[in-house]
Amino acid sequence: MSESGIKELSADQLSNAIDVEQFQFESTEEVDSLEEVIGQSRAVKALEFGLDVNNKSYNIFVTGISGTGKATLVKRLLVERSADEPVPDDWLMVNNFDDSYRPISFPLPAGEGVTFSKKMNQLIANLKNEMPRAFETEDYQQKRSNLMEEFQQKKREKINDLEEDAKAHDIQIQSTNAGFQTIPIVNDNPIDQETYNQLEDNLKEQVDENIDYVQRQIQSTMREINKLEKEFQEQLQELNKEVSLFVVGHRIENLQEEYEEHDEVVEYLENVKEDIIDNVDDFLQAAQGEGNGNGQQQQIRAMLQQQQSNEPDFTKYKVNVLVDNTHTEGGPVIDETNPTYNNIFGRMEKRAKFGAVYSDFTMVQPGSLLRANGGYLILDIESVLTNPFVWDTLKRALRNQEIRVEDVQEQLGYVTVSSLKPEPIPLNVKVVLIGRREIFDILLAYDEQFDKTFKVRADFDYEAEQDRETIDQYVRFIARVCREENLTHFAPEGVAELIRTSQRAVSDQKKLSLRFGKIVELITEASYWCQQNSNSLIGREEVKKAFEERRYRSSLAEEKLQESVLRDVKMIDTKGEEIGQVNALSVYQLGDFAFGQPSRITAECYMGKEGIVNIERNAKLSGKLHNKGVEILSGWLGRQFAQDFPLNINVSITFEQSYGGVDGDSASSTEAYAILSGLSQIPLKQNYAVTGSMNQKGEVQAIGGVNHKIEGFFDICKERGLTGDQGVLIPESNVENLMLKAEVVDAIEDGKFHIYPVSHISEGIEILTGLEAGKADESGQYPENSVFGRTKRRLEEYVKRSFELKEKYGSEEE
Repeated sequence: MSESGIKELSADQLSNAIDVEQFQFESTEEVDSLEEVIGQSRAVKALEFGLDVNNKSYNIFVTGISGTGKATLVKRLLVERSADEPVPDDWLMVNNFDDSYRPISFPLPAGEGVTFSKKMNQLIANLKNEMPRAFETEDYQQKRSNLMEEFQQKKREKINDLEEDAKAHDIQIQSTNAGFQTIPIVNDNPIDQETYNQLEDNLKEQVDENIDYVQRQIQSTMREINKLEKEFQEQLQELNKEVSLFVVGHRIENLQEEYEEHDEVVEYLENVKEDIIDNVDDFLQAAQGEGNGNGQQQQIRAMLQQQQSNEPDFTKYKVNVLVDNTHTEGGPVIDETNPTYNNIFGRMEKRAKFGAVYSDFTMVQPGSLLRANGGYLILDIESVLTNPFVWDTLKRALRNQEIRVEDVQEQLGYVTVSSLKPEPIPLNVKVVLIGRREIFDILLAYDEQFDKTFKVRADFDYEAEQDRETIDQYVRFIARVCREENLTHFAPEGVAELIRTSQRAVSDQKKLSLRFGKIVELITEASYWCQQNSNSLIGREEVKKAFEERRYRSSLAEEKLQESVLRDVKMIDTKGEEIGQVNALSVYQLGDFAFGQPSRITAECYMGKEGIVNIERNAKLSGKLHNKGVEILSGWLGRQFAQDFPLNINVSITFEQSYGGVDGDSASSTEAYAILSGLSQIPLKQNYAVTGSMNQKGEVQAIGGVNHKIEGFFDICKERGLTGDQGVLIPESNVENLMLKAEVVDAIEDGKFHIYPVSHISEGIEILTGLEAGKADESGQYPENSVFGRTKRRLEEYVKRSFELKEKYGSEEE
């Protein structure tokens, strides 16, 4: 506190210095790497709870600002947890022999899916060789020949009987390509049509009757021959089945015995056996197609066969291994970085053939949801929501606990070339969504199914309490990053400076930043500057250099605004006194770069009834929070000065040379000072800048960006020349948020710059005017020469003058 009673901050209150002596190492290379999580006990506990609850509704939504390491931490925790969990089954898709448009899927123990697929391929390859050989054996050929001879014998007997019967009726039967032709016989000689026409009528009638009779016999005989042929085909088919079964039966039975514990596999193999027996001709045709010949001839023959529509198709016997967990250790952890519909739920590939496009079960490709089945799936919620159909389909899959591989074009309403409808696959997965708090709140408010599917929220903090344990963890984190990224290690002084930068990032002397993404970037850049300087360890100067260079790369806009102030384009006074004018402080946020700049606030007071006229609001440049701050200011004016009479005033208040909009209430105390100056006609010192919001009781409240604001005004004063009486008024409740750059701390220590903590408007106005604010007595009156006393007297004059004018002009009207 200064001699005049005004509170002023000393240099040691402007930051929290880190004691280098506490570090018992010369290099972080001597320190063990960090294994645990820093400052996220709440989030970790929520994650563990959600993972432990075996319920389809207890999926997890991880929230927090970017850079806190949410995704990295979540994945690391899941990988550690899944290491001790059982490896899930492989999933296979095979042909449905009853309905080829609805392929079926079944599981096999991890690693056995590919093995089963290879065995099926080998089975079909062996059958292509063995089946034709079985049909070429002497035994089969003899049995087939016997059946054929028996059939031909019976057929000849039927035809001979037919011919004898026809001959008895003077009809000769002649076999043609179109069937049997009947020729009449007269006097033991066949006759033609001309001879027939010359016959007597009674003889013609007899010939016609004989022809009709024989035609009926022909039809009857043909039916009997067809019946014989059908019997022959059935006998031949039965013989082929016996031979086929002999070839394929024991092979299928061996596989069935091997997979007897898997009912779905046994049933599938039984269907395969039946289909092979029913379609044995395909294997015989394939053997004929392979034939002999040199390599070029076989290649030409293969090309010709591919162009034939009746080429045997052995694709139906293939096995599509959707998920192969052969090399998976523990439960799968899938981090899907591009969550499109196809990438998550799978897709159906298509091929062109004969000028058309087709698809079958072998072209079905799994998505990350199926690959994560039995484990964990990590998704970024913003990417999920921006990809069509993904969000609704994901919720449906989790609710129904099944995966359906469908063609996304069907959901778009397009006619697809494939109507495959694979059977659904049972789903057992824990989904972890990662995103911003705002998205969580929106989904919770507007999506009725959201809280029924994602019941656990793991909220990541962006800061942690600074204590010895946290500092030790920070040191081990730095050591881990240096090892993992092959960076130069830190000396104790470099660690202390990095921790100080972390404090500054959260603007809190008692906390450390948990936005490790930014910390890692600073470590990386400090390592670069250390190597540029050919130093063996990163010290304080390298960390400062990295911070300053990072700031310089982003500070073009800041420099342009400062230049406009220094060239008096933007009018800011840093010396002298003015009535109704005060320097406010604002923070500009450009991406991830923030900086402070002063702005001029002016207030013009005159008689009227509108109260405070917010020019920004009338110009539609004022945000809701700024409007609220002005309304609070109006309430304080009424509370402070309008207990005995109404406020008949107009106060026009504005941010001068502001064209891009104003929001926030951090200037409400500043506006109060400008109004008090305008009403009391007491000038305000322009060597000060002010920040702080206020309530209706006149208490000054904490604001954000206090370090940026102080440094922004300091930079202007420094460029114009520090006079020793310049400074900033800040809320007293912001003192613990001070983490100012060394240049400001040094100037304050040397008495060239000042920071005043203020808890009430009365304290601030005394600093800005050098006069007593004034304290009301029992009658509500303030000392005559105090700021509040002169303000109230001016307000009383406005009221009296209003009544005088009303009386004067009111009488004239009468």
